[in-house]
Amino acid sequence: MEFVNYLTENLDKTLFAAIIIALILSFIPKIEIIIEKLTKTFMIISVIALLTLTILVSYDVIMRKLFSAGSIGLQELEWHLFDIVFLFSIAYTLSKDKHVRVDILYDKFPFKIKKIINLITILFFVIPLATLIIVEAIPFVEMSYTQQEASGDPGGLCCRWIIKSTMIWAFLMLYLQSIAELRKIYYQLKHHKGE
Repeated sequence: MEFVNYLTENLDKTLFAAIIIALILSFIPKIEIIIEKLTKTFMIISVIALLTLTILVSYDVIMRKLFSAGSIGLQELEWHLFDIVFLFSIAYTLSKDKHVRVDILYDKFPFKIKKIINLITILFFVIPLATLIIVEAIPFVEMSYTQQEASGDPGGLCCRWIIKSTMIWAFLMLYLQSIAELRKIYYQLKHHKGE
């Protein structure tokens, strides 16, 4: 925990180190292949969570409307599954270049300018954001685990630290996917002809 406190207290150095580490790791040959496989694994978990969520919501609606029966724990599980669906698909969205972007000007730029914009965005926005959330989420999850935080509602779920830890995993994957994206951008700029 002392290490996490150090990272939090020296956030500027932490963010700078995260950028430097990402740049260094992006030069490891074929690292993007390993990271892409890991990202796909998290996306598979997200898809399974989405399918499970769909089944649970359908079951919950049928039970509530037809039989006037419901479960607080089931509703909370639905929220947790939604969190997993959303958080675990962030890195995959980045890997497929389907994230939200203001395309008004971007689409008109030449290929190399687009790649430089992507490079700057990853280095100075995505990596620092992912690092900041990871560093700040660790004490948040640790406190939840230490206090054995559970739902305040009767029949609610226990072990809230498990779902809170998905923030760490999701943004760690975003950080790793950013490394893969840096590698891809470097390769694309190096081997692009024209424009």
